[in-house]
Amino acid sequence: MTTRTALLRAFAAAFTESGMEAPEREARALLRGCLGLTDLDLVTRGEQEVAEDDATRLRALAERRAQGEPLARLTGRREFWSLDFALSPETLVPRPETETLVEAALSLFPDRSAPLRLLDLGTGSGALLAALLSEYPAAFGVGVDLAPGAARQARANLAALGFATRAAVLVGHWGEALIGGFDLVVSNPPYIPGTDIPALQREVRTHDPLLALDGGPQGLDAYRALALALPRLLVAGGYAVLELGIGQERQVAGLLTAAGLGVEDPARADLAGIARAMIARKA
Repeated sequence: MTTRTALLRAFAAAFTESGMEAPEREARALLRGCLGLTDLDLVTRGEQEVAEDDATRLRALAERRAQGEPLARLTGRREFWSLDFALSPETLVPRPETETLVEAALSLFPDRSAPLRLLDLGTGSGALLAALLSEYPAAFGVGVDLAPGAARQARANLAALGFATRAAVLVGHWGEALIGGFDLVVSNPPYIPGTDIPALQREVRTHDPLLALDGGPQGLDAYRALALALPRLLVAGGYAVLELGIGQERQVAGLLTAAGLGVEDPARADLAGIARAMIARKA
């Protein structure tokens, strides 16, 4: 008989051996995510038997986790802004620091009943767009992604969250196919210099899509395209909120300023104190 507690101990030991940080926490997260359990279930019902098929599946997943595959890739899901998102190989795993962009947008448009027109460029799983639609019930949003698989996943996530009638997802290169008229444009673009990709953590470089990571030789290619497009996409007085990589604040601000946009200085910092959300406004 295999119990929840036995699996928890076995996985924690395997994760310890692989050198993983917080191995017991990782083991608990694996059991919670793959069996639909809570921490309370693991504490009060730890001796409950796990069906052998489930135990075999969990052991295989634990082996993949020990080899560096992210938990979100194993479960196929990730929470963002308290919303649940399904992932696909073409989408990034939404990260907590990206919630800084949502917080910045909420501060720019405090009227939650405003009928805003939203645009998410490089939408991926649709996390940013869905988070904003959840906060602005009268808003309509458009998501654009170059990867057809990402666009399909974003469309499915938005529908599952109840936003299908208030959102559209397109396949395209940034905003090239759009006329404009947006009050708010958000984007978490690829911003890692291509030469830095091999040095990324294994979880990122092996399991996140390269298209969503590689920002060109200096990590600025996407920002150059965005700077050219934003003046056309935004209404007068409209805002753009862009995610930044570490150390990119000055260069991105320069690109946006050269495009005629006003830039908020400094950029909004995430919880780690890193400049993360660049705000620009069309006069």
